[in-house]
Amino acid sequence: MGFTFLDYAIVGLYLIGVTVIGTIISGKQKNTRDYFLGGKEMAWWSVGFSIVASETSTLTFISIPGLAYKSNMFFLQLAFGYFIGRLLVSVIFIPAYYKGDLETAYDFLGKRFGTSLRKFTSSVFIVTRVLASGVRLFATAIPVHLITGFNYPVSILIIGIFTLAYTYLGGLKAVVAMDVVQMFIYLGGAVASMFLILHHLPNGWADVVQFASANGLNKFQIVNTEWGGGLWNFLSSPYTLVGGLLGGTFLTMASHGTDQLLVQRLLGCKSKWDSQRALMLDATFIVIQFAFFLVLGLCLFAFYGGVPFQQLGLASSDEIFPKFIVENLPSGIAGLVVAGVLASAMGTLSSSVSSLASSTYLDLFKFTRKGKNLEVKNEVRWSRYFTLFWGIVLVGGAMLFTDTTNPVVEIGLKIASFTYGGLLGTFFLGLLFKHTNQRDAYIGFIAGLLAMTAVLEFTAIDFTWHTFIGCAVTIGIGNLSRWLRRNEMTS
Repeated sequence: MGFTFLDYAIVGLYLIGVTVIGTIISGKQKNTRDYFLGGKEMAWWSVGFSIVASETSTLTFISIPGLAYKSNMFFLQLAFGYFIGRLLVSVIFIPAYYKGDLETAYDFLGKRFGTSLRKFTSSVFIVTRVLASGVRLFATAIPVHLITGFNYPVSILIIGIFTLAYTYLGGLKAVVAMDVVQMFIYLGGAVASMFLILHHLPNGWADVVQFASANGLNKFQIVNTEWGGGLWNFLSSPYTLVGGLLGGTFLTMASHGTDQLLVQRLLGCKSKWDSQRALMLDATFIVIQFAFFLVLGLCLFAFYGGVPFQQLGLASSDEIFPKFIVENLPSGIAGLVVAGVLASAMGTLSSSVSSLASSTYLDLFKFTRKGKNLEVKNEVRWSRYFTLFWGIVLVGGAMLFTDTTNPVVEIGLKIASFTYGGLLGTFFLGLLFKHTNQRDAYIGFIAGLLAMTAVLEFTAIDFTWHTFIGCAVTIGIGNLSRWLRRNEMTS
């Protein structure tokens, strides 16, 4: 049907609206506590929905329907693991974080092991977040490119500039407030799309079931009990039941327990109980959301007659939902759905920029000579400098992924899982093993990173296992270092 003037007006109004409103409602920030933590007075429900919006991004909005279109609903096994992981974070990590007045996730490691490890782990987070967020930002440029005809760099710039504006001026309060609004916008657009697909199909939902089950297919299958005929085949098979549950659990414990992107919000709640409530709201909502987007992919499969995406002239399954948006949505609805695409991306991008700036300032800059002597009135100014810097870096980083034809969601998760295991294992060394020291943690963390380098370079083990492997190696080597150190002292 094409993108009309009304659709462009809706998208333009959305971009300008979130920028202006986000800046206004954030109020005035007096110091870094206000700018990076919202003064630690944010409502738990807004933090919960903000986490949903932050982790959803366009990876979910675009790539998850594409996964269901080309395969089935095995990805939901990972989402069940996500729920278990969030539950464990609320029980293990959050109580530890609220024992002290922590500023970042890595502040815990600083208090437990020493400032040196805090700086090192924060630096690792920064590098990983820049790469992963670059993938996420590029994912959003896919539908913008298809709709407007702009090339990828221009599309990325449009998204980045508007997001950076309210993040730079409003801090975490603006980010959280706009996340809540953006979550309902992108869900509204996705629900409207599913309704229109079902309305278009002659027999509605019955056609979805028919196409998902035709020619021996079972695209509604959720549980994968296959073992692959051997250990290595099992470990390299994507979305097995054990790999999904275990991988989802450990990946979530790392992302929600050690990644400043999401921990920053949990630390902005008024109390430990509010933080736990926010996380469990997110846990429940995220499983429902993943299931919805997978079913949307099956609806798209029925809409296009069950043909492979390649026959539609597409290079990747990530392009199937954008194709539907551009060609089939009526005027006005298309603008709403594209605004939803932008909303999902801007929520994650703003979170990435804010978390990178907070880690840089609080974990690194604050310990420099200039940072130590900085007056309170200048804290927000320097915080904004770092926000601006990382916003520019992320926009540039997104340009690195413009040639990929792989499902973007899998690339993003593989980048994250490379360091997540080592980070999670290091936090466990601090939380669960009282006699480990900074040297043990360093050795364990580096061993975890080296192990993941070997896994990625020399094996075909699926990304769902990466965080578990990295975590297990870190804990094992860290405790081996402690045992050797103790023997050296007693000999």
